[in-house]
Amino acid sequence: MAPFVAQVPLRWTDQDSYRHVNHAKAVTLLEEARIAMVFDAAAAEGLPGFAGGLLVAGLNVDYRRQIPYRSGGLRVTMSVDELRAASFRICYEMHDGPGEDDPVAVLAWTRMATFDLDAQRPRRLTADERAFLGRWTA
Repeated sequence: MAPFVAQVPLRWTDQDSYRHVNHAKAVTLLEEARIAMVFDAAAAEGLPGFAGGLLVAGLNVDYRRQIPYRSGGLRVTMSVDELRAASFRICYEMHDGPGEDDPVAVLAWTRMATFDLDAQRPRRLTADERAFLGRWTA
């Protein structure tokens, strides 16, 4: 299956003193890519449930190469695996630039848990949410 693709802009404050994207800012850029998928794209399809409660339950980041600061942003591809009753994992490839041929600079994953904020407890994924995420299942 084709991955979900997000273009994430770089900001001046994303770089460190070596003029590379700061390691902690890379996690923020991954978060922005995730928002494009589970909030923006899902809401555009009439699935507002993720916005009602979605927590990061785990995070892993492998930095493969430095990302020099430049305008033009980064390309982040995402797929979903470990789709369970109340959680799923998003796998990321952050490319060193906006193009399809730009090399992968960061490999990462976040384990996400659906959560009912009002009841303060986990909730199960709906059938529509599972179908939405299933489009990018690896």
